[in-house]
Amino acid sequence: MLLLGLALFLVLVVMAIQYESLLNPIIILLSVPFAAIGVAMGVYWLNLPLSMPIWLGTIMLVGIVVNNAILLVNYIELERLKTANLTEAIIAAVRLRLRPILMTTLSTVMGMLPLAIGFGEGSEMLQPLAIAVVWGLSFSMLVSLMLVPLVYHLFHAIKDRNNPKVIIG
Repeated sequence: MLLLGLALFLVLVVMAIQYESLLNPIIILLSVPFAAIGVAMGVYWLNLPLSMPIWLGTIMLVGIVVNNAILLVNYIELERLKTANLTEAIIAAVRLRLRPILMTTLSTVMGMLPLAIGFGEGSEMLQPLAIAVVWGLSFSMLVSLMLVPLVYHLFHAIKDRNNPKVIIG
């Protein structure tokens, strides 16, 4: 649990330095709890005990889920440079990044599926890790594709309302 908290903190620090702000990193990290919910659902439904491989899979999952959200937020930021309308920028970015996010997520899930099912000699040791990654990534992808743009719109609409840009020309 401590390592998971440390991983989240380090991811937040790196993103805060990169973005020079806390707003976008917080939006990005909001997708992580949904990965944890997916892991919890998989552990519960498959009646698995909490073990070290599940925690390792959850820590791995933080990096994967954050990567998907970073892709989305970065493209929203790029689209905002092209258009003044926040909603149009978000829709354009989601249209542009939906297929790559789905492809990378599905390839990761499909790559982990044989291990999660338990094919092969010695796979029972790493099976809980794969189950955590498959369930967490699947659930968080479905939620994050809707949640990240929605929260981005909400936070940035409030920010833009409080800090209007002055156009001199």
